[in-house]
Amino acid sequence: MKAKKALVITQEEFIRQYRNHRRRIIFYRLLILVVFFVLWEGAARLGLIDPFIFSSPVRLANAFIELIPGGMIFRHIGTTLFETFISFLLVLAFGLAAAVILWWNHSISRVLEPYLIALNSLPKSALAPILIVWLGNNMKTIVVCAIMLAVFGTIINLYTDFITTDPDKILLVRTLGGNKIDILFKVVLPQNFPSLISSMKVNIGLCLVGVIIGEFLAANAGLGYLIIYGSQVFRLAGIWIGCAIV
Repeated sequence: MKAKKALVITQEEFIRQYRNHRRRIIFYRLLILVVFFVLWEGAARLGLIDPFIFSSPVRLANAFIELIPGGMIFRHIGTTLFETFISFLLVLAFGLAAAVILWWNHSISRVLEPYLIALNSLPKSALAPILIVWLGNNMKTIVVCAIMLAVFGTIINLYTDFITTDPDKILLVRTLGGNKIDILFKVVLPQNFPSLISSMKVNIGLCLVGVIIGEFLAANAGLGYLIIYGSQVFRLAGIWIGCAIV
């Protein structure tokens, strides 16, 4: 009875320490952010940095408020988010399907692997003007630009994880009479689910970067457009707003 009570106390103590640890982490994160903004604003007000070039938190807040009437800022944010999520979902679908095909047929993987590596190493931003010529100055170009930035790395990483799946588990499924579909859905995909989640975390950022690059060249709305427009009219607060939101 005493041992059971001690175990309960130990569990409660662990939970309490864990919650306190989480609170400290959140507190220090917020503290770093607040100190950064205070130092930034103070440096601008004291003349240590040029507020016109480097802006300041107060200037950013005022510029953001100016964009609220008419919903302009929300239109830019919504456009970028929509393009990012569309490209992210397409990268996830294409990347997973291609990785499964390469794992399924080793002959195809041997043929295509050097091409995938070459395509993954291409400077995607340099291809954006070509995409404009091919697809036009529209959202399709932006989405394709974002997909190209992320999809080849996704295919290579997932395929590498698939082919390094635990061979003992695959042998067990074969021994029990399972076929390749069983191996795929009962061993390969479940075992590599953490890798898929990690790939998704990376891809959402890459897709956002690709969308911003596309909006620099082929957009009339979006955060990338807001940044490039701010540079053209020398409105640096608009540039900082776009960068801060991104």
